[in-house]
Amino acid sequence: MSDLALAILPETEDDAAAIERLHDRTFGPGRYAKTAYRLREGMPHRPKLSFIARIGTLLVGSLRLSPIRIGASPALLLGPLAVEPPFRERGIGHALIERALAEAKNQGHALVLLVGDEPYYGRSGFMPIAKGRVRMPGPVDPARLLICELVPSAFDGISGAVRPDWTAA
Repeated sequence: MSDLALAILPETEDDAAAIERLHDRTFGPGRYAKTAYRLREGMPHRPKLSFIARIGTLLVGSLRLSPIRIGASPALLLGPLAVEPPFRERGIGHALIERALAEAKNQGHALVLLVGDEPYYGRSGFMPIAKGRVRMPGPVDPARLLICELVPSAFDGISGAVRPDWTAA
């Protein structure tokens, strides 16, 4: 990012339309059929844990965290993470992830779950979950279900179905 002045900022209400357009360009209409999107459907994300990336006035990336439960335990669901195609492979996605995880930890959260690729997200501390330990409400490749402990051993003894945490919304 040495050639660009990147700013990672908290998401505001004014960013909503630009973020939706970014999601449309990045994921297309097929995103609504994915389990993680369906889980977030109708559940508000946490604005204080959601961030945008700007280069100047241009919004080039977005990451949101939403409250969930794994069994009876509170956690956060990371996603969607989106970066404008011309700005990919410049560290913007990782900068968004690092900022969101740091803020989640600062706010007292212990676990973050996501559906994604371990080689990419593993650099930020995400680890694969043993098959069958956590169940999503729809089809998900078990190899893509990842967890990040913001507090050491926070995932010990936790298992069960993933569902929205309406009490935290």
